[in-house]
Amino acid sequence: MRPIPLSTTVALVMLVLIAAGLGYALGTRHVAHDTTQSQSKTMQAAQPTAAAQGDRTVLYWYDPMVPGQKFDKPGKSPYMDMELVPKYADEAVQAAVRIDPAVAHNLGMQTASVERAHMASGVTAVASVKLNERDVAIVQARTAGFVERVVPRAVGDVIAAGAPLADILVSEWAGAQGEYLAVRATGDAELTAAARQRLLLLGMSAQQIAAIERSGAPRAVVTISAPIGGVVQELGVRAGMTVTPGMTLARINGLSSVWLEAAVPEAHAALLAAGRAVKASFAAYPGETFRGKIELVLPEANVETRTLRVRMTFPNRDQRLKAGMFAQVEIEGRAQEMLAVPASAVVRTGARNLVFVADAPGRFRPVEVELGAERDGRVGVLNGLREGDKVAVSGQFLIDSEASLQGLTARAGLPSAPRPQDHSQHARSADTRTPRADSHNDGAHVEADGHAQHAPEPHGEHDAHQRSGGGK
Repeated sequence: MRPIPLSTTVALVMLVLIAAGLGYALGTRHVAHDTTQSQSKTMQAAQPTAAAQGDRTVLYWYDPMVPGQKFDKPGKSPYMDMELVPKYADEAVQAAVRIDPAVAHNLGMQTASVERAHMASGVTAVASVKLNERDVAIVQARTAGFVERVVPRAVGDVIAAGAPLADILVSEWAGAQGEYLAVRATGDAELTAAARQRLLLLGMSAQQIAAIERSGAPRAVVTISAPIGGVVQELGVRAGMTVTPGMTLARINGLSSVWLEAAVPEAHAALLAAGRAVKASFAAYPGETFRGKIELVLPEANVETRTLRVRMTFPNRDQRLKAGMFAQVEIEGRAQEMLAVPASAVVRTGARNLVFVADAPGRFRPVEVELGAERDGRVGVLNGLREGDKVAVSGQFLIDSEASLQGLTARAGLPSAPRPQDHSQHARSADTRTPRADSHNDGAHVEADGHAQHAPEPHGEHDAHQRSGGGK
């Protein structure tokens, strides 16, 4: 067999290499062409054309598996291998939270109807009992004398009106009383009146003069008695001491009525008026209610606690109310008819008050309300609800957490008359803003629309990847 020339072998090798290179080049161009066509089809499918959308306004695009994350461009989801879905402005009217009925049943979620009720505005406060300082009697010596006898008394004793305190010898009275009796026996009316007037000027009372007239004999020893009944707060008389005119012998505070003083926040100043009815309850007398009235609202507020001192008067005929006792007082206001809901239905955030209205079984929407008076576990609603609405009274914190995680906002005012929204503005704002991510609970999801609030888009490499992923 003849050997193949070297030149022929080299030519064959070159032909094989050229053929292989042409084949690789043609294959690469075909794959690139197919990839370009596939990406073009993907972009055409992901980005709706104007003809497909018509006049509908796209608010944002989202991943159905992660509905809390919104994108400003169509494309593939960075979370799942699926296309983003557009959210149109006319798909929903108002944000709502949907709770699976089975989950609601397991959690014991309940609703109550909004009803009309007579609600009386009022305020409760803690008060302390004090002695009525308007019911005070001061016992003083009207003339000079000597204490012959003191009835055993002590500070804190409760005495009745007319109870004796001490016997005082007044020698000056003895001569004047004798002259008066002598003149009175003559029958001269003018001289008798003059002698009687002298006794009054010396400090004798009309009752003491009448006692002398009945007995017909002078009485130099005078018994000092309590003018009112009450508690002895001061006792300054002792046996054998000398008294002078104007000297205080005793101080007695009456107990027929007492004061209750409370510090009420200045925000309730409109309810505080003299003569307004007040109810009080004491731990010492469970089940009993004591009634009184406001006597005075002191003219100065406490600058540190921002409270007003309110003084109330309560009758104390049986002396059951003791100074220093604590009481829970309720200042009653005027009753008004208004819509009312259970107090447990209101979620107080500090900045506003929310309730969750049940539009359908398992579907709740947050509504901002303006509250009125609160009484007996119910609170009045001045604005935000209608009679007959159903509101959640238990489990609303689950609903609130779901709504907060999704950035849903409550509507203020009556839900039957929603305010018109500018959807184009939402569409423009979606170009630069994106809300926070969602956090799910089993059996619960949120239906969001263009009225949801948008939080500023975070910065960083991960967020840039999300934006680039959203535009693929």
